[in-house]
Amino acid sequence: MLTTRKIYWPSVNILGPGALKEAVNEVKKMNLGKAFIVTDETLVNLGVVKKVTDELEKISTEYTIFCEVEENPTMENVYNGQKEYHANHCDYIISIGGGSPQDAAKAVGILVNNGGNIRDYEGLFKSKNKSVPIVAINTTAGTASEVTINYVITDEVRKIKMVMIDSNSLATIAVNDPELMVKKPMGLTAATGMDALTHAIEAYVTKGSYELSDVLALESIKLIGQSLENAVKNGDDIEARSQMAWGSYIAGLSFSNCGLGIVHSLAHQLGSEYNIPHGLANAILLPDVVEYNLSSNYKKFANIAQALGKDTSGFSDKKAAYMAVEAIRELSEKIGIPKLNKTIFNMKDINKLSEQAFNDICAGGNPKEINIKDLKELYTKVYNR
Repeated sequence: MLTTRKIYWPSVNILGPGALKEAVNEVKKMNLGKAFIVTDETLVNLGVVKKVTDELEKISTEYTIFCEVEENPTMENVYNGQKEYHANHCDYIISIGGGSPQDAAKAVGILVNNGGNIRDYEGLFKSKNKSVPIVAINTTAGTASEVTINYVITDEVRKIKMVMIDSNSLATIAVNDPELMVKKPMGLTAATGMDALTHAIEAYVTKGSYELSDVLALESIKLIGQSLENAVKNGDDIEARSQMAWGSYIAGLSFSNCGLGIVHSLAHQLGSEYNIPHGLANAILLPDVVEYNLSSNYKKFANIAQALGKDTSGFSDKKAAYMAVEAIRELSEKIGIPKLNKTIFNMKDINKLSEQAFNDICAGGNPKEINIKDLKELYTKVYNR
């Protein structure tokens, strides 16, 4: 039965080669004032930020650059950003980067217009006022934070990742220009691409999935399955980069409107405890969590196997569902995703990490009921693989 749905995504979405120039034209029309650019040092050093500021200077837009965002953005990053925003008398935010700058920008935008402590906004729809306008320029095909109502900030005191789900954090303009994604390192492309695949798969099977989210998620899985290996192995392949940009984008539209699951719950702990990049954490965990969840809906997982290129004809849904796990493992191996035991993960932390994962907001969307014992067993299984 169809039910009433409230669907969120940015009011302006610009995607494809040349999207950056089109976005700057849009900014000029909106006459937003002085920009506060939120990014990281790597993107400054690589010249990616200069590509944006060169376009801004063509339209005589004032800006200041804040590039202190860490790989897993912290409360300190956010408070420093808020302080610099006010000190430089800025009017709106331009975020440049993958999930880390995008999430930090959302947090700054919420604090500027709401005040308080960033911890106040952990959870569901906690802010009263909409963020300052954000022009979110994505540079990786991964988190899709530029189009979602989600953002994640690390509480470095409690050593947990705080998940905020808040429509007030939604960007005004989302920009995905694959020309900004070329020449990225193979490892980064692989990890962020698997992050996007995780979003699509979890969105497709989550308890909150529905007609629109299913269509978007399944198409995203197809696009990523067709293009990720090429994007990793040939970073200049603009067609593969374009397909990945689309795949990441529509995965974001899907999960932002229906939820995720325990791949994210487990991955968040690896980021907060060991500073493992979020996409890499998802990639490492994804195959075993998918296998754990298969019995929740064999038909949907069979569809995932087919979307990833497996010939499921003649097989039962149950047998075809296991082919989805096989397809994910094969893709992970082809693009060089490492094992958990090759990271700094420590089994002595498993009790704490499992308890935190159980209480993570994403856990509620998992298609299969969970308990702490199951989560411990998953960490152990992934570590021993």
